[in-house]
Amino acid sequence: MKEFSKIDHLEEDEYYYSAEGYIVFTEKYLLKRGYCCQNGCKHCPYGFKKQGLKSNPKKK
Repeated sequence: MKEFSKIDHLEEDEYYYSAEGYIVFTEKYLLKRGYCCQNGCKHCPYGFKKQGLKSNPKKK
C-alpha cells in the first residue's frame, strides 16, 4: 500500500530538496498558491522579509 505524500500533487519545478533534506518551494509554487504566509520563504515573490533575521551578525 502506497503512503500518500504531501508533495505528490506538486510539479517538479515547484519544489526542490535542500542539502539538509528540507522541501523548498519555488517562486512558481508560491505564486500559484496565491498568498504570502509571512514565514520568510527563501523564494517569496511577495517581498516579505522577516524582521530580526541577520545572515551573519557581527560580534564585538
